[in-house]
Amino acid sequence: MPPAGLSPRRAVQLSALFALTVFYAAQLAGALLPNVPVFIVASVAGLTLDLYLTHKQPGLLALLGKVRFDVTTRQLLRDMVIVIGLVRIPDVPPDIERPLTLLLLAAYAGHFLCQAVAQFVRRSRTLPILTRNIDAAALGLTISPPRLLARQPSRRLLRFSIPGTIGLMLSASLSTEVWGIVGIGLSLLLSLGAAVYLGTWMLPNKRHANERQALEWLDTWLASYRPTVGMYFSGGTTSAYQANMWVSTLAQLDGNPIIVLRERFMVQKIEATDIPIICIPKVAHLMHLEHSTLKVLLHPANSGKTSQVLRIPTIKHAFTNHGESDKLSSCNPYAKAYDEIWVAGPAARERYQLADIGVDDRDVVEVGRPQLSPIEPYAGAPQGAYTTVLYAPTWEGWTNDPGNTSVILAGENIVRELLADPGVRLLYKPHPMTGSVDPRAGAANAHIQAMITEANAQRSGDRPGPEAAAELARRANELDELTTTAFRRGADEVEKMMLQSAPEAGRSEHVAAATAAWEAAYWASFPEWEHQIITGPRPAIYTCFNQADLLISDVSSVVSDYLTSEKPYAVANTSGLAEDVFRAGFPTVRAAAILSPEATEVPALLESVREPAKDTLVKARAELKVHLLGPADPPSMARFNQAAIDLCLSTDARNERVASRMSEIPGQRETEAQEAAEEAELEAAPNGGASTDPEDADQVTA
Repeated sequence: MPPAGLSPRRAVQLSALFALTVFYAAQLAGALLPNVPVFIVASVAGLTLDLYLTHKQPGLLALLGKVRFDVTTRQLLRDMVIVIGLVRIPDVPPDIERPLTLLLLAAYAGHFLCQAVAQFVRRSRTLPILTRNIDAAALGLTISPPRLLARQPSRRLLRFSIPGTIGLMLSASLSTEVWGIVGIGLSLLLSLGAAVYLGTWMLPNKRHANERQALEWLDTWLASYRPTVGMYFSGGTTSAYQANMWVSTLAQLDGNPIIVLRERFMVQKIEATDIPIICIPKVAHLMHLEHSTLKVLLHPANSGKTSQVLRIPTIKHAFTNHGESDKLSSCNPYAKAYDEIWVAGPAARERYQLADIGVDDRDVVEVGRPQLSPIEPYAGAPQGAYTTVLYAPTWEGWTNDPGNTSVILAGENIVRELLADPGVRLLYKPHPMTGSVDPRAGAANAHIQAMITEANAQRSGDRPGPEAAAELARRANELDELTTTAFRRGADEVEKMMLQSAPEAGRSEHVAAATAAWEAAYWASFPEWEHQIITGPRPAIYTCFNQADLLISDVSSVVSDYLTSEKPYAVANTSGLAEDVFRAGFPTVRAAAILSPEATEVPALLESVREPAKDTLVKARAELKVHLLGPADPPSMARFNQAAIDLCLSTDARNERVASRMSEIPGQRETEAQEAAEEAELEAAPNGGASTDPEDADQVTA
């Protein structure tokens, strides 16, 4: 049991660090005394522990690397103590030191040679762009070299040191230099062989296009595909959901859609789609879009790299956001940078005007929420034995506002009240970023899940037969085969790009059908009385909406989206405001039941759901739905598509006017383009072409 205040992960790291220190001390003591058994055991144990840590505790090794005690230093220290021990052990020949030391130096030279070749190969395999759903065979892409040799120098050094360490231990125990020479020689041969093998990736048959050729290919592909509307996205590892919610809508637009990303890791985080995806990490290379047919870029989120694409004058930009709520983040002053702001309905338009952040009302376009079409409408009171309640709180956000999330102040009370009702089936789906800023939110989230698990243990009833689980597994395999690509464990981004070429015709329809079949099998695999904790991307939030008779959430876009069903919903008020002030300040809660942090209102809320005659908010929900999401006719997808067409026409008109003026000033356009490119180069990140694969993290400590 770790001490109070010390997390299990930190306790394991401290224990490993203590053990590493003990092994070094024991190894040195065994060498100086000398004590051969202690010396051998400590030497072998130290290397074994280091091998374990490279696989199980990379975070600890990264910390050691920051204090200049990386894997090379640790292994070199072990080998130096081994040489000292061999000199001190009486039965070992006195002239053993010189040949073994020279061989050790040669082995380390071989390691650094292999590392230099690996670095050169990695850089040569770093393309200026990455793609998905595009045939990039013209770039001459090839499979990657073994990950151990090319991208894991720490593990490579330790593994290649095993023969040398074993040989030296045999020399210490048998009092002969032969085994040490054989072992270190084998380690040297492994490093030299690895360097030669890696060098074959520099030969013509394994080397792909260079940066210039890749960018020329990009221009050629853009000219051939002729994209019209695209989605631009930049974000962190947990933010992909912000882009994914718009992928299906983008696919339904007229013209040729495209997705433009800035982070290399994000290529694999975009959900299954047939839309061509291009990742352009460097801002200077981003300027190649200026000379393409791309007319409009949609932005589901603001980021530091958004300004870099806004400088392209031949493209119009529309901000779609990744959900609408009454929070201040939905009215960011950054919105002024876009040509248009696309919102769901009149409520968002009013929100921008009330915020008074300089957004021109003429730039706000109401397009509805096309992705809400899968949400089923309200069908009356619950028909089964259980009332299904979806509790989907949002995360704590970047501010200290207690009203951001109900998890901290009200979450446990809400769940406790729901679990106390034997007729409730709870679906708990927290925001994926819960606890990422405030540890209290993470702790409350964990406690809520423990409460639900305990409640399930106290319930019993009939369960679906084994055929239900088998059907779910079968459907999951079918869906995974359609939506994921089977990569080799050591595949780098170039190999993944080669494998994720142009998709087969009709794949998107097959994915939609497979997703629907998986969702049906998922819900059928659980008994109707069992509470569910849903933390992964599947099932999606909209599928949970269709299962729920009641939603409990916070002031977030989840509420706005759920309103399209017109089902009852409740919002937790943890803001500290009085209920009337809370309703007046946040339009999305005007048709909601309000829960206090104590959640004492839950029993009455459940009663109104089960007895629609007691539901006094039916009319208010219908009215608020139109206010938040816009009219049902014309359909949201039609309005969204028309907005894209109109903005494309606006782009064409602007470009024609500029072309007309530029024709009167020879050389002006070329000068402007050159200045933009030079300015972009100055702002480009210094590591724009570096790999961001988390599996390659041990490079920094080698």
